[in-house]
Amino acid sequence: MPQDDFSKHTPMMRQYLKIKQEYSKTLLFYRMGDFYELFYEDAREAARLLDITLTQRGQSGGQPIPMAGIPYHSAEGYLARLVKAGLSVAICEQLGDPGTSKGPVERQVVRIVTPGTLTDEALLDERRENLLVAFYQQGERLGWASLDLASGRFVVSETRDEKELETALARLAPSELLWDEMAEVPTAWQDFRGLRRLPPWQFDRETAERKLCEQFGVQDLRGFGCQELDAAIAAAGALLEYARETQKSALPHLRSLVVEDEKEAILIDAASRRNLELDTNLGGGSEHTLLSVLDATATPMGSRLLRRWLHRPLRDQRVLQARQEALQELQQESLELDLAERLKAIGDLERILSRVALRSARPRDLARLRDALLALPDLKKVLTPLQAPLLQALNQQLKTLPELAQNLDQAIIDNPPVVLRDGGVIAAGYDEELDELRSLRENAGGYLLELETREKERTGLSTLKVGYNRVHGYYIEISRAQSDQAPVEYQRRQTLKNAERFITPELKVFEDKALSSQSRALSREKQLYEDLLDRLNEALADLQSNASALSQLDVLQNLAERAMSQNWCLPVLSEDEGLQITEGRHPVVEQVVTDPFVANDLNFDPQTRMLVITGPNMGGKSTYMRQIALITLLAYIGSGVPASEARLGPVDRIFTRIGASDDLASGRSTFMVEMTETANILHNATRQSLVLMDEVGRGTSTFDGLSLAWASAEQLAELGAWTLFATHYFELTSLAEDLETVANVHLSASEYDQRLIFMHKVEPGPASQSYGLQVARLAGVPETVIQRARERLTQLEKQEVQGQQQVVSERAQTDEASPWQPDMFASQPHPVIEELEKLAPDDLTPRQALEWIYRLQEKLQG
Repeated sequence: MPQDDFSKHTPMMRQYLKIKQEYSKTLLFYRMGDFYELFYEDAREAARLLDITLTQRGQSGGQPIPMAGIPYHSAEGYLARLVKAGLSVAICEQLGDPGTSKGPVERQVVRIVTPGTLTDEALLDERRENLLVAFYQQGERLGWASLDLASGRFVVSETRDEKELETALARLAPSELLWDEMAEVPTAWQDFRGLRRLPPWQFDRETAERKLCEQFGVQDLRGFGCQELDAAIAAAGALLEYARETQKSALPHLRSLVVEDEKEAILIDAASRRNLELDTNLGGGSEHTLLSVLDATATPMGSRLLRRWLHRPLRDQRVLQARQEALQELQQESLELDLAERLKAIGDLERILSRVALRSARPRDLARLRDALLALPDLKKVLTPLQAPLLQALNQQLKTLPELAQNLDQAIIDNPPVVLRDGGVIAAGYDEELDELRSLRENAGGYLLELETREKERTGLSTLKVGYNRVHGYYIEISRAQSDQAPVEYQRRQTLKNAERFITPELKVFEDKALSSQSRALSREKQLYEDLLDRLNEALADLQSNASALSQLDVLQNLAERAMSQNWCLPVLSEDEGLQITEGRHPVVEQVVTDPFVANDLNFDPQTRMLVITGPNMGGKSTYMRQIALITLLAYIGSGVPASEARLGPVDRIFTRIGASDDLASGRSTFMVEMTETANILHNATRQSLVLMDEVGRGTSTFDGLSLAWASAEQLAELGAWTLFATHYFELTSLAEDLETVANVHLSASEYDQRLIFMHKVEPGPASQSYGLQVARLAGVPETVIQRARERLTQLEKQEVQGQQQVVSERAQTDEASPWQPDMFASQPHPVIEELEKLAPDDLTPRQALEWIYRLQEKLQG
């Protein structure tokens, strides 16, 4: 785009270039009639991204003007594609009247559409929050603030732990991230398309507090509990100013700050969140996730709250107990389905109110708001008899606002149009002036006929008639022969060859009303609509309180219904250490498999804090481990859990090290990713952490991998974290002999008719074999390869036995007095095995064979 002397350009292009200078980092949608036009580089980029035609518009400044345009009435779809690509768009509208403007029509940017500040219904996923997040570091303090502009939820938090910050950012998954341009951005976010670098002065602490206090109408921030969170306040101030600038509005629906303390929640890092597939599966979709099973909410705002609960399980058992009591009563009264039906009439009240506050609410938003308010009285009647404290509190929080409900009911027609542009939104009978204007527009012909009949009778002039033309307007025409008999109040308007045309004061008044009635009716309707928005904004605090209560009620009825329909139990939450689960099931896998799901138990207590899990591939180790984590997570959002019984003590973090893939973008191999995740767990796990470790050390050589797995398991056991450690290194099963808090379990399988049958049952003790070749056959490996592998396996096992015997012989020669001791890496045979190898069974009588068995059993026990 040219940046030189604007005087060389046409007046319209001078106007465009001056506006574009102020918004150089965003695409500019420049309104021209029924189109938004883009010019120069904006046009080229839009044509490429939106697949629209790139043309040229004459010349300006001696150069052709690249140009591309989109219809303004279908702009939302194009905006959605641009925002999804991480771009921002400045919307420049015509403010002046083209009919009266001298030179270019006055234009002004009315808002900036960015990935993190969307409020338009068509641009948002209704069941997912769209967050704008700002971060600021002040010394050791790491502060962040998040805003969902479409709901008005404004949150701040602060930590000194970089891992907690990374965990928070992974949980929030912002659409747009504001960062001090002088600060280092974490590697994971450096290529984020929604990253915006702001100058340091925008994070000034004092300025931020002043802006926040002005926004909330308070003297200081003590009432929100964040007065001392300097870094978080600085981030919140920068975020607020950015949101105001994009919306060109005061944002009246931002009325408070919520302070989140990461220590109040069970922390789940990014890798663990991904491995557990809470709302996104490993392929990036939403199918077969925990949320897909759990979410049967009646409203989009309830769905968003449920997702928020799921990503931030709480440690405060009082809050969780209150939720459980609410679920129990809803189940006992069989109200969950009734509440769901009632809540469906409420809709997405949360986002509607944000559009009301931003004055971008459409007629159907107001219709849905009306329906919600009209449904509240009956909903409160259902809630009033309930005794659970949380349900009582939510009922008290609901305000029916009968006057406002009646106002909306009278004002808005039953099924209004999508937009106000062409009118037809305000109901008949609501406003006398509007009704009169509509009547003039719709009944002008009837009035003129009535006037003509009346005037003929009054004057006795048979040739009198009432007419209209576009040049002279309305008139009364009388033939030349009778024109001299016209009443004195008739004023001559036009003389024709055979007639005279007149106007009367009454007809003049009608003309003024009729000719402008359509535009005046639309103008009056728009004014009435604005008045409605004013009234709604006056009640915004109560309406937002209603939205909060209704979304919580929706989540509670949803959890009650899920527990009933899925046969889940309500867990017992205890302050005592331990995790006991009876007949636990994987909530997602259970929905997918066709065969009955095999339930399994878990018994962690102070005496047993780690299970070393062995068994064949495909035997169910990962499913068992994940279901323990998901059951724990569900319990700590207040939900029922897929088990017959569950008793859970305190948990502070959930870690998973399950599976891995290359991180090619960062130059990290599978093993490097695995070790990075393992390091994070070993550094940050505590005695109250739940740790899932699956196949640690498999990405390197056998000895290295076994050594790392062994040492990692030992450290976790010494730490005392609740650990499920799945492995194919059978040597690790000896940990149970050395460490009191470690026990062995295995997933059972059996062979029948050369087929491998997985039992999926967790049983005490280590597995007897790995069944690797059998699993390979199930995977479709050719039978010739299986047979060759079996031969090679036999050969390797024979070589290993021979090597072990040689090592034993050499050790015996160097130190005959040393007792037999197993070598972790050599896997030496047990003395019983050596005796069995020397045994000749065919030479034994039955009695001798029985004696041998007793003797070998004594050696094993010894």
